[in-house]
Amino acid sequence: MASDIKVNNIKSYTGNTLTLGQSGDTVTLASGATSTGFGETYNGAVNWDTTAKTSAFTAVSGTGYFVDTSSAAITATLPASPSAGDIVAFKDYDATFEINNLTIARNGSNIQDQAFDSIVQTNRASVVLVYVDATKGWLYTNESNVADLADSLFAATGGTITTDGDFKVHTFTSSGTFTVTKTTPSSNSVNYLIQAGGGSGGCFQHAGGAGAGGLRHNYPSPATGGTPVTTQSYPITIGAGGAAAGPPSNGNKGSDSSAFSITSAGGGKGEINTSNGQAGGCGGGGGGSDGSSTGGAGNTPSVSPPQGQDGGNGKGDNGQANNAGGGGGGTAVQGTDHPGSPSDNVGALPGGDGTPVSITGSATFYGGGGASCGHSGPTNTNPTGGGQGGGGGSGNPGVDGTANTGGGGGAGSATSSGAGGSGVVIIRYKFQ
Repeated sequence: MASDIKVNNIKSYTGNTLTLGQSGDTVTLASGATSTGFGETYNGAVNWDTTAKTSAFTAVSGTGYFVDTSSAAITATLPASPSAGDIVAFKDYDATFEINNLTIARNGSNIQDQAFDSIVQTNRASVVLVYVDATKGWLYTNESNVADLADSLFAATGGTITTDGDFKVHTFTSSGTFTVTKTTPSSNSVNYLIQAGGGSGGCFQHAGGAGAGGLRHNYPSPATGGTPVTTQSYPITIGAGGAAAGPPSNGNKGSDSSAFSITSAGGGKGEINTSNGQAGGCGGGGGGSDGSSTGGAGNTPSVSPPQGQDGGNGKGDNGQANNAGGGGGGTAVQGTDHPGSPSDNVGALPGGDGTPVSITGSATFYGGGGASCGHSGPTNTNPTGGGQGGGGGSGNPGVDGTANTGGGGGAGSATSSGAGGSGVVIIRYKFQ
């Protein structure tokens, strides 16, 4: 016989099926109870979707999500036009929220009484949000292993993303796109470092070292606070280093890097014989065989502040024992000139120093010049400063400039010269 059944509370149910009474019975919810379908929520319960999310998605009320950010940061958008009592939950699937954050996009509603998205950035975190009203919006009712649920001041994608305190750092080691998805009045600018590719050294006895790629950066920038940006995509170009050269030949010029319509010029190649060094972001060293040469001009094209320094001068005499090419220019220091002394065995001459910049949170040298070749004197495979190649004396190959620092390649007197180091673009902004 059919009857009425009043339900005051439901502790649990299996799957999406709740069986009460028999066919024909009427189920009445107790006062205050709510239901949006047993597959979603009932009195604040969450039904977990066990297929991990690996890309951006929009949450549905009543559902919990395992979010896998092992490959990239992910944005979860809250439901549009929510009703009081709507509930969603998120859990770190692979303990990677610290490396690649979960952004909870508010979709027009407040979160914790604030008109900001939230960022979850603690490994193994889990959070539950309930929509209360238009004033408070979504409130966190359960937080597990969450150190700080930060309001996002600025959000963007692209490159490899790391965190340095309240700042995000995007590092591009290959060309790509920096896409700004959110700015606020208190955070709408970026710091940048744009390092071009270094040139490669010349390959022959007495060859010149290569110039480093040009370096342009605005970190730190206390006077301006950075370069203003808007919510749009910005193309990023990473310059390759000049390819290594075989004997007997000049080196190859490095390629330009660019971002935000700002270009850093590739480093000048190292030269052989008595050819003058090539101009570039940093100038290449001149050749040093039986005559004099001039190092290539740095900061070419000219910008302020300068993006790099000149290459060193080469020099040789008929006896050859005192012959040496000039060192490649660095971003901070000019390449070493041949001293012009008649004494024998000058050896390889160092490239100019690179520039230390702490935009990632720790100091790294960018854009050291490549060392040259002497005739038979000591080699120089570890010049001071960062990103430099190493030249050698007779019979030694050149050493490559350091990848993603734009270092100039060292000259080589046999086999090959050193290749130029590739460039890099680094972008920093305050996100919380």
